[in-house]
Amino acid sequence: MANGRGRHDPHLLRVVCPGATPPALGGPRLHPAALLRHGRTGSVKARPGAVRDPSTPPRYGLRPREPRRGAEPPHRRLSGRPLCRKCNDHGRPGLRPRHRGGLRGAGLAGGLHRPAVGAVSATTAAVLQIVTLVAALALTVGPLGRWLAHTYTSPRHWAVERGAYRLLRLDPDADQHWRTYLISVLGFSMASVLLLFAFGRLQQHLPLSLGFPALPSDGAWNTAVSFTTNTNWQWYSGEAATGHLFQMSGLAVQNFVSAAVGMAVAAAFARALARSGAGGRVGNFWADLVRGVVRVLLPISFVAALLLVLMGAVQNLDAPHAITTLTGQVQHVTGGPVASQEAIKELGTNGGGFYNANSSHPFENPTPLSNLLEIYLLLLISFAMAWAFGIIVRSRRQGAAIMSVMGVLWLTGVALLTWSELAGPGLAPAAAGGAMEGKETRFGEAASALFAASTTATSTGAVNSMHDSLTAPGGGVAMFNMMLGEIAPGGVGSGLYGMLMLAIVTVFLCGLMVGRTPEYLGKKIGQPEIVLVAFYVLTTPALVLAGIAIGISFEDGLAGLQESGPHGLSEALYAVTSASNNNGSAFAGLTAGTPFWNVLLGVCMLFGRFLPMVFVLALAGRFAAQQKLPESAGTLPTHRPLFVTLLSGVALVVVGLTFVPVLTLGPIVESLA
Repeated sequence: MANGRGRHDPHLLRVVCPGATPPALGGPRLHPAALLRHGRTGSVKARPGAVRDPSTPPRYGLRPREPRRGAEPPHRRLSGRPLCRKCNDHGRPGLRPRHRGGLRGAGLAGGLHRPAVGAVSATTAAVLQIVTLVAALALTVGPLGRWLAHTYTSPRHWAVERGAYRLLRLDPDADQHWRTYLISVLGFSMASVLLLFAFGRLQQHLPLSLGFPALPSDGAWNTAVSFTTNTNWQWYSGEAATGHLFQMSGLAVQNFVSAAVGMAVAAAFARALARSGAGGRVGNFWADLVRGVVRVLLPISFVAALLLVLMGAVQNLDAPHAITTLTGQVQHVTGGPVASQEAIKELGTNGGGFYNANSSHPFENPTPLSNLLEIYLLLLISFAMAWAFGIIVRSRRQGAAIMSVMGVLWLTGVALLTWSELAGPGLAPAAAGGAMEGKETRFGEAASALFAASTTATSTGAVNSMHDSLTAPGGGVAMFNMMLGEIAPGGVGSGLYGMLMLAIVTVFLCGLMVGRTPEYLGKKIGQPEIVLVAFYVLTTPALVLAGIAIGISFEDGLAGLQESGPHGLSEALYAVTSASNNNGSAFAGLTAGTPFWNVLLGVCMLFGRFLPMVFVLALAGRFAAQQKLPESAGTLPTHRPLFVTLLSGVALVVVGLTFVPVLTLGPIVESLA
């Protein structure tokens, strides 16, 4: 039997392959496919009386004199396995080892379809990573949730906290009305924007600036708003535009306090649901802010930074080093306080990278183990906040139900995005490595898909691959995760109160169906309450749709698109969706560092962060003022699997009705083209 790739006689002990090198010239004694079939690493001995195959060099092809009548061919006898009908790799016609791993992995890339000893398929690697991640979260979410609940309900203050209160002349025991709480949130955040804007504009006069000039006014505005709103959208390359002091004293500080602001608002909302007749008082913002930083973010970030340094992340204050490459060219390698910022970048669901490549850069994310640690960090507090909610309202089953919905939506996104990337863009591009475009070889497709799904399901926005190079369905899943409103599990704090808003919508709809006044945790949901919830739900979609309409209606906006057609629309849609939902990731094909996009996206980030907080705190004030009602026969149980299913469905339907038309014009059309 012969074909264009090799010749094989059913009774040959050795495969004759035109692409192989004879042993006399240093080649193998047996074709690797045959070695795998025989299970040996050396040559196969010929039976006595064998003669040389005249078409091959000496000792390279041996043919037995007379095969026994009815005898099974040696390769079939040794195998005992059915032949693979999927692969037809070099030199293996009729003698194919059992098919493993599809077109991906060791098969096509290495020339041998069977993976090396110890290797696993891409699908197996994806499953192992997800199982490991879920197990780590399951072990730590409970203890951290209990600590978070204690942090936001304890009447005692630590010594370092009391020192901060005295320095700032604050009374941490004053129970603030929701309006005072809101004014504190907005005032602190606006002061942070102004301070960070001044940092950017005065950078060239600061120490450790590394000689970088000041940021342009529109760029400084965008950066200040971005880091204050926990978005961390970056129009610049961090290693080429910002000095060490700006990174440490400006951006890193906002990574801590912006995360603490979101956690504080979520804690205030949870306390409001737990209180009865409190007159609209929801707690003290300054105490919540300081406790979130001192008791939660700083300790975990410190340990995580040490682990990242041990894994190979960079941590220094050096100036860029000039090195000469093998080609004789000079390259500048930038170091800096990377590990310390990487830890809070993920833990606080911030996402802004020290380098332009973000977590794709080996100085930020050097190994697959550090990659798994970073994914764990960006999910940890968001899931733990749901468990803390159950403890604060004195019903852990309520927290478990909210966390279950978050987990179901997150795992669904992970599964869909992983499938999209492993399925690849088609046979020909996959054979050329098309699905690995924009991905790091040290991570591979599975780890890149897991990171992409997790960073868009939270408000992190960090990336370990280029999202612009995702397959069309994969990019659509990433966008859909953000369009859910960052609730699966969402940002630290914002994910919890976003999911609670949808839970109230679900309870209201169920109440309408049975003709009863809806209640949630003993709080009535009347017209004023549902109006506030409706404003919350509509705010982000309105910003996204208005933003994309403005972006593609002006020449300045279209000039930033590097692609035309559906993918060009996807680039602009992704940017506006990311900014409005305070995510910060991007399709890098959009040139966003222009005055038009800097101003537009800055406005989307500002309103996308603080308008929802206004409605959340207003609703918290109304709930805190209500008397808690006892459960009755007409009360909808909100801790059972039925409610988990209903809440998941409401989240998907609300997003589907709002965004499917624009998704159809972008990633859906692109995937069908």
